[in-house]
Amino acid sequence: MAHCLSFEPLTRPAESARRAARCGVALAAFFLLGACASKDVAGYGVGPQAERAAMAQQANRDPAPDTPGMYLGLIDQMQSQGLYFASLAHIDAYEKQYGVSPDTILLRADALRMTDQPAAAATTYGQLLKTPLAMRGYRGLGLIAGAAGDFARAAQELQQAAQLAPTDAATLSDLGYAKLRDGDVNGARVPLMKAAELDQNNPKIVSNMVLYLLANGDQAEALAVMNQQKFTPDVRAAIRSDAAKVAAAGRSQARGTQAQSQQQLGQAGAGTGTVASAQGIEPAPRLLQRFAQ
Repeated sequence: MAHCLSFEPLTRPAESARRAARCGVALAAFFLLGACASKDVAGYGVGPQAERAAMAQQANRDPAPDTPGMYLGLIDQMQSQGLYFASLAHIDAYEKQYGVSPDTILLRADALRMTDQPAAAATTYGQLLKTPLAMRGYRGLGLIAGAAGDFARAAQELQQAAQLAPTDAATLSDLGYAKLRDGDVNGARVPLMKAAELDQNNPKIVSNMVLYLLANGDQAEALAVMNQQKFTPDVRAAIRSDAAKVAAAGRSQARGTQAQSQQQLGQAGAGTGTVASAQGIEPAPRLLQRFAQ
């Protein structure tokens, strides 16, 4: 604790008053700083942002590590702390000193994606497709497509990534989510089940499984999982919002399939001049078969 002590044996009254005032100001500042610190601990104020800024400044001041491996580790640590712009600067410095490698290409692609530069990120991820890190390239391209709302393309790219890394739970989960958002509920089941059994404690994977259950009509099971995992109201609302989007995508996909089938039937009828044969056409749903005999 701050102390305002004088070792002079005698003081004049005015001087004592001034010293008391200074002591009071010091104590007030001390307690104010303590209050600010407690606010940061509680999650208020700008503590995390200030800490990140300080870390970025320190990273810029610090000399580069002596070995390429240590330098790459520093850049990776920056990205794990959200310092993607700073990492881009250090990637430039690393490549100037040590040259380009698949590792630096991946770090650059991730940083470009996370700093809202999708076109540049896609080009950079594409450079990985002929390297040992091709899986990460396909995954990055899938995430970019998904962020743009092109879930069909996202599913294609993530499928390629999953084939290269069949046990990567995060990629399987992303693939399942992309398929759900593209309206392919049945296609999402297997990758999501694989992901859930590979990494049962990943909250994102669990939330995607709940989304699948809702999209598949398993309301009770979805509610049971959300209760068991103690999902917050905000998380539950977000999952239900996505479930509505999945349902809309499924209806759109069904309309597209129906229109395509009708177009094919019309072309077949126009080509032969007769009613289209039932050969090669999927059987009618069971309910309609009773009226088609």
